[in-house]
Amino acid sequence: MTFWKDRFRIALPRYAVVAHDLLMVWVAWSGLNYFRQPGLGGAADGAVLTPEITLILLVQGLIFWQVGLYRGVWRFASIPDLVNIMKASMFGLLAIVPLLFFVFDRAGQIPRTVMLAYPVVLSALLGMPRLLYRAWKDHGTSRTDQAALRVLILGAGQAGEALVRDLRRAGAYQPVGFLDDAAKLRGSYLQGLPVLGRIEDLGRIAPETAAQLLVIAMPSLDATTMRRVVAACERTGLPFRTVPRLNDLLEGRSLPGELKEVAIEDLLGRKPVTPDWKAIRGWLGGRSVLVTGAGGSIGAELCRQCARHGARQITLIEMDELALATTEAELRRDFPQIECIPVLGDCGDPAVVRHALALSSPEAVFHAAAYKQVPVLESQLREAVRNNVLATETVAREAQAAGVGAFVLISTDKAVDPVNVLGATKRLAEMVCQAMTRRGNTRFVTVRFGNVLDSAGSVVPLFRAQIRQGGPVTVTDPEVTRYFMTIPEACQLILQAVAIGSIEAVYTLDMGEPVSIRLLAEQMITLAGKQPGRDIAIVYTGLRQGEKLHETLFHAEERYRPTAHPKILQAEARDVVTERIEAAIARMHDAVGRYDVEALGRLLRDSVPEFAPLKAQDEQKMAATVVAFPARNARKT
Repeated sequence: MTFWKDRFRIALPRYAVVAHDLLMVWVAWSGLNYFRQPGLGGAADGAVLTPEITLILLVQGLIFWQVGLYRGVWRFASIPDLVNIMKASMFGLLAIVPLLFFVFDRAGQIPRTVMLAYPVVLSALLGMPRLLYRAWKDHGTSRTDQAALRVLILGAGQAGEALVRDLRRAGAYQPVGFLDDAAKLRGSYLQGLPVLGRIEDLGRIAPETAAQLLVIAMPSLDATTMRRVVAACERTGLPFRTVPRLNDLLEGRSLPGELKEVAIEDLLGRKPVTPDWKAIRGWLGGRSVLVTGAGGSIGAELCRQCARHGARQITLIEMDELALATTEAELRRDFPQIECIPVLGDCGDPAVVRHALALSSPEAVFHAAAYKQVPVLESQLREAVRNNVLATETVAREAQAAGVGAFVLISTDKAVDPVNVLGATKRLAEMVCQAMTRRGNTRFVTVRFGNVLDSAGSVVPLFRAQIRQGGPVTVTDPEVTRYFMTIPEACQLILQAVAIGSIEAVYTLDMGEPVSIRLLAEQMITLAGKQPGRDIAIVYTGLRQGEKLHETLFHAEERYRPTAHPKILQAEARDVVTERIEAAIARMHDAVGRYDVEALGRLLRDSVPEFAPLKAQDEQKMAATVVAFPARNARKT
């Protein structure tokens, strides 16, 4: 009995809506005929329910159902619902007139004014109650208490309009107005709120409106304009947030209606990348893939992207047990349909790689495992060679022996003109893959890109930790620049590069413009609500061993050509002598086993002719320490 009561209680609102709509059909048809018939010299029929009206109600009700009118919710009635109502009204008229002719033989007696007015009147009778109900509900939720935050919205576009509706539904915020630079919007109203002025008027208008929170509702802003808007927000001293970008919503990194803090990537000039999802899913769909270094920043995101875009099975090789467990748990939680095969071990161990390949029989291997810290590797040559070169050779050899279709090496821009151990070992890893191409059917693809925002060991989490501790923020040199990408953007372009389909290729990702690390530090301090120099000091420590001021994306001897994707360029790989590479690898295995660092250094320089380590005079500049922007308390000491 309780079950049927619950079913009736749930269905009652829908039955009420159906009854309302049929009543409006009766009112529209009967009312129009009632007022029109006397004008034609006839008497209006006073019957409430005639066979003719019964047929009209049945036909129109079926059309309402077929059009999907009852899948909408009155609480959120909008333009698409009104369009459906108009379609249903028009289709109803087109069905009613022939039926009246065939069943009652009186289509010719229907006044033309009734036929013309019926869809319009019915649309109004059905649409107005829905809109009034939504307006009433919105008004009810917008009546906030005195504790509600007064919000001033920057941007009077679609994002701003949608934000007002979300804020009103939440009830904890009270929108007070808009600011927008578009002259045509000045003095107009959006969702009942005035457009009060331009963005540059923020300092004057914010106190006048007693705003307590600023929200930037311009998700498509370029970085230069975003920096200007953020600077205007900072001058007010008020907290500010922004709405998420469309890419963040589609990738599940943000929720609709969510307010988020302005992230550093919003200010760095990175335009959103739009991959060819059809090509990626066409290549990746239903495949089994293996990822080395699956617990790292790039490896874990590659796993997520593969799972999101159609991979059937993902094998994870990782030597850090906590990182492996974390990545596996995330994949199983977010993508329960994907089969995950975790393998704990060093990918430089042939037995580990053979075991993983035997478990999963992957069709593609993404080799993301590597040591990447430039200063550390300068004094750890043996481990750099073992992990970056020999492990790459091991994974590539075993993948080729297992008949894997594609092997993808994740390389770095530091391999273009290497001046440090990281760049030289990654360049040699590229050469190893290039040499192996000629020995089997495995397709070897190398993808180069620069620094990745928020990856483990990058400057962004370091700066964030230093700011949290009150400073100082340490920058190597005031002139140093680096290329940056976000982790999802880099991984999407890796998948895009592999999906392009060349048999042997070296791809370079278009990283945009280089970013000043000094500017990056200043903006991160500002985003934390503090001022560089006043609240947080910036200390210049000098370039570290193996570092240079500016990175290079392209090598002079590698002729680059565009690909199907505008953000990916394909390089013409430099020639390598396979026998020479194989002999060098064999000697490196021996030197690693003996921990002979001097021999490894000679072999690395001989194998990578373009490797030009920084000279002693360059290192003297690195040791110079310059302090700038001292904080207030630093000046006191």
